[in-house]
Amino acid sequence: MRFERLTDCHDPRYETARALYRRSFPRHEQREAASQAAILAHPAYRFDLIYDGDEFVGLLLCWETDDFIYVEHFCIEPDKRGCGYGSRALELLGASGKTVILEIDPPIDEISIRRRGFYERAHFRANPYPHVHPAYHADCEGHELVIMSAPAPINQARYDAFNDYLRAVVMKDVY
Repeated sequence: MRFERLTDCHDPRYETARALYRRSFPRHEQREAASQAAILAHPAYRFDLIYDGDEFVGLLLCWETDDFIYVEHFCIEPDKRGCGYGSRALELLGASGKTVILEIDPPIDEISIRRRGFYERAHFRANPYPHVHPAYHADCEGHELVIMSAPAPINQARYDAFNDYLRAVVMKDVY
């Protein structure tokens, strides 16, 4: 398994990747197309295609800082789910040795509970900090999410640093 970084929205693989992105996330959790294209060249942003051999299996869209990696979006092709690709991709990402931070919906229904279980099996731990992700669209509001991190929970100072980065860098100029 490997990651291949895209930095140009004119790459022929970009539209295939964007189609998976649009199928995998509700509109309120998606960047607008112009915002997505604009951040591809940002030095901290990685729009990574996940491959198993020559087969495209998913996306890992993340931001890497000196202290942590923030997974903004992560998805596996629907027909490839349950085959271990997601776990292997997270393991590969974790090999960097940095804390990996991501957000999930509060575990209140079957899908969100299963998603939490998946991340827990991948050694992520929920953090107790109330968290609202800023809106991706002018006509939407921020939404409450649960912060998870690996290989261990993060302290308040690390959460505050992550949240500041999210608001000042990741969400800068999203619409």
